[in-house]
Amino acid sequence: MAAERRRTPFSVIGGFLGAGKTTLLNRLLHDNAARAAPRRIAVLVNDFGAVNIDAALVASASSDTIALSNGCVCCQIGDDLTAALGGVLEAAVPFEAIVVEASGISDPWRIAQIARADPTLLPEAIVVLVDASAVAAQAADPLLADSLVRQLARADMVVLNKVDLADADALARARAWVQAHAGAVAVFETVDAALPLPLFAADWPASARRDHGDRDSDAATWQGRAIGRDERTADRFESHAFGSDRLHSQEALRALLRAMPPGVLRLKGVVRNDAGGWSELQFAGRHGTVRAALAAPPDGRGAVVAIGLRGSLPVAALAAALAATTVA
Repeated sequence: MAAERRRTPFSVIGGFLGAGKTTLLNRLLHDNAARAAPRRIAVLVNDFGAVNIDAALVASASSDTIALSNGCVCCQIGDDLTAALGGVLEAAVPFEAIVVEASGISDPWRIAQIARADPTLLPEAIVVLVDASAVAAQAADPLLADSLVRQLARADMVVLNKVDLADADALARARAWVQAHAGAVAVFETVDAALPLPLFAADWPASARRDHGDRDSDAATWQGRAIGRDERTADRFESHAFGSDRLHSQEALRALLRAMPPGVLRLKGVVRNDAGGWSELQFAGRHGTVRAALAAPPDGRGAVVAIGLRGSLPVAALAAALAATTVA
């Protein structure tokens, strides 16, 4: 049987210098390595010498790539992101996800556009970190303010990091600044960049639609794991799966992604469309896409899986919105 075609999820981590991007990358790599079956993740970074990967994980290293024992790699972007990405996509054994660390002064949204232009990539989350202890002073500097605001303007989720290093006044000012410039997106306050990593596509169940598509209740609870020092993260999120045998209007699906019910952090799925094929849905934070699916679900049934904060996922509203996209 031929291998199922798939797009490679593509995520971007942004944030100003010192915000914690490298710490978050380390967490991603170590969390993946702890799995019974680690996923093959390619991490493209500006300088992997600063990532400080544990020696036990390093299988080999060259001038521009570190190969890890779990099948992941860290590649140095150098001066040409396109060339580095091309090398990853041409790998003999395909990677299951790609994560790019944007430089501290670059616009992560522009990097994310690569995935929207390349049909082999699946655009995922733009995650932007903010240093809670320093952002007020940084934002007051006219030479830095524009870069900081631009990074937040298109973020799908914001990580207000280093909250332990900010006093009450600094934290209040950081929260106000993020709220003023990030808009209505999820904001996670963290210490040591302890973001719940299942929000990355690389940590989603690869067979979510197969696992949930045939359940009568069309519901499932995602069992998270504690990340780093924050033992509470396992209880912070829930998921819900919606099965469908109906046809869905592609235009109506796009309209839904533009007006997603508040509380949905991530959504993805495959449904039958009104053109006689299958559509692949992807939503993160504030961005969504509808594309022709590369393959029909093995069980021939559509399903959509959504993730939100526990107790805040708008299951009824989302069910109604999805139902409104169906056609006779």
